[in-house]
Amino acid sequence: MGKGGTFTDPSMSLDAPALSPVNGAPFSFGVAAACFNAELVEGLLKSFRATLNSSGVRAERIEVVRVPGSHEVPYAIQLLAESGRHDCLVALGVLIGGDTNHHEMVGNSVSHALQHVSLAARRPVINGVIVANTRAQAEARCLGAINRGAEFAQAGLVMAALKSSHSR
Repeated sequence: MGKGGTFTDPSMSLDAPALSPVNGAPFSFGVAAACFNAELVEGLLKSFRATLNSSGVRAERIEVVRVPGSHEVPYAIQLLAESGRHDCLVALGVLIGGDTNHHEMVGNSVSHALQHVSLAARRPVINGVIVANTRAQAEARCLGAINRGAEFAQAGLVMAALKSSHSR
């Protein structure tokens, strides 16, 4: 426990960048969200949407597709990239450790696949797949004081603006 009885996790980065506000009104986002660990993914998606909405992105400019789990997210991101409808793509999922390191292997695979899609499609892809060792760590990132969903939205806005400023 940290100060004031709050949960702290030494592996959590609390050094989020201070990003300049971006007017999101002109941008469209494609989101692939895993159904596994649904409550946690919904927490990410809720704060993600709220942050985009407060930045001017209309709800109809956020397309969400659902897939069974985090391992299926890169394929959905690739389909969204191929559609050409979105300025930025966002992958959302939650992997929690168990008796093996399966969550780490899937997390690494997903991360590499998302980076490949981003570079091949020449579209920003935000990796919002949380990899945590425990449920408590995942809850802190998805439902707790560390608002990763909002951070993924802010990163998406910055990257959509970057893409827009460098489009021909």
